[in-house]
Amino acid sequence: MIDLLRRLCDAPGSSGDESSAAQTVKEMFSPYGKASVDLFGNVIVNMGNPNATKHILLDAHLDQIGLVVTHIDDEGFIKAAPCGGIDRRVLMGSRVKLYGKQVVSGIVCCMPPHLTNGGEDKIPPMDQLAIDTGLPAKTVKDILSPGDRILFASSLKKLLGNRVTAPALDNRAGVASLIRCAQILSNQDLSCRVSFLCSAQEETGGAGAKTASYALHPDEAIMVDVSFGEQPGVTLEKSAKLGGGTMIGIAPTLSREISNRLLELAKENAIPYQLEVMGGGTGTNADEVSTARGGVPSGLLSIPLRNMHTQAELIDLSDIESTAQLLADYVTKGGMSRA
Repeated sequence: MIDLLRRLCDAPGSSGDESSAAQTVKEMFSPYGKASVDLFGNVIVNMGNPNATKHILLDAHLDQIGLVVTHIDDEGFIKAAPCGGIDRRVLMGSRVKLYGKQVVSGIVCCMPPHLTNGGEDKIPPMDQLAIDTGLPAKTVKDILSPGDRILFASSLKKLLGNRVTAPALDNRAGVASLIRCAQILSNQDLSCRVSFLCSAQEETGGAGAKTASYALHPDEAIMVDVSFGEQPGVTLEKSAKLGGGTMIGIAPTLSREISNRLLELAKENAIPYQLEVMGGGTGTNADEVSTARGGVPSGLLSIPLRNMHTQAELIDLSDIESTAQLLADYVTKGGMSRA
């Protein structure tokens, strides 16, 4: 699982520019089903009986948060805008990679506290931040252009126990759970049709899941994303224990029948789980897929994650495994209705 996650997290793929990550995911799914990349950049993998009356969609978004180059000044400093909900609090002083004609390393400039006139606790707006590559302005402009993407330069690190940290675990952890689910299902004779969707552009509005679910027209769907893991300052009612199991979503926009079926299967098969109860929308692709065409009954499983939208996102590998196992059981038992 660590090797799988490292390969996923090392593949660059911010929203709208997922081609490298999409190719990596396509290759990783290829032993288990027919994999393709559609015109929107979504990775779609088909398994099971293509003529079955039941069609289940499993989705995890492919893209990661990042930045996009907006301007290069005459000194070679680079201005950027968010591509997704990046956390500005951790940007200053961060190491980044800039993806132009070649990959360039850079640092987000950070004003020394001695020169901030008491403003070291203030978070500058994006238009006051700049990225320094250390290169001459002409070289920077030869390599980089407005529209090029910028990602955190950190890589996956193994921590104690089952914990790992990396940027892009939102939502490459979810993608990993789908790949693991496909591995489990590959040894079984499925009575239904299953489509795995690794969707583009979730961090900028969910357009990939919207277009793909319309085209695939499933009977039901389960989305996999990350959600808030326990940490100091976060109440238990708004978070889940790392290593405590997959989070089963319950919300007005989700199918209660699917949520109940996931709960039933988790209990029957002793799969660790936790509840995530929401009073409105989920903020995930489930909100997009559930309203596709004439409507798609949708469920949600989430992997607890700390430090969301930073270069130090943190998860427990066992939560990926419990998510994959519950998805596989749901498919093999026929979805909402018993097989």
